[in-house]
Amino acid sequence: MDQTKAADEPLFKALLTPHRSLGRTGFYILMGVFVMAWLTLGSAFLAMGAWPVFGFLGLDVLLIYLAFRWNYRSGRVREEVEVSRTRLDIRKYAPSGRLEAHRFNPFWTRFAVARHEEIGITDMAVEGEGRRVAIGAFLNPDDRESFATAFGRALATAKAG
Repeated sequence: MDQTKAADEPLFKALLTPHRSLGRTGFYILMGVFVMAWLTLGSAFLAMGAWPVFGFLGLDVLLIYLAFRWNYRSGRVREEVEVSRTRLDIRKYAPSGRLEAHRFNPFWTRFAVARHEEIGITDMAVEGEGRRVAIGAFLNPDDRESFATAFGRALATAKAG
């Protein structure tokens, strides 16, 4: 019983999330600056009698706000990767919260990495049992490299027994 429990202990766990350079506070500050600019410029155009400009500037601010909200929503995507000696689990969460779970036997899987000589890693996927699951597509090149190294090492350790 203890051997089975030990075999299921994770050798590797990773939570992959996309990078967002502007945090919540920065977003509020940026939107505050846009609103203040809209009110200042819009008031000037309103005083000159060019009232449609006020509305169009407001529409621009609204569109910027919506673009950022959409960007932050897409930033809620995440992937959890866990490797033990008996299983490889990949859980992908969509921005809506929908879960897509994949389970592999580590002995029958292959970690496929596509590289471009100038860019680095362009694609990573786990292949096996007639399936292919892409992982880390949203990571930046440096994070892809470090994940690929650590994950490849963990998968080799799991296969070695």
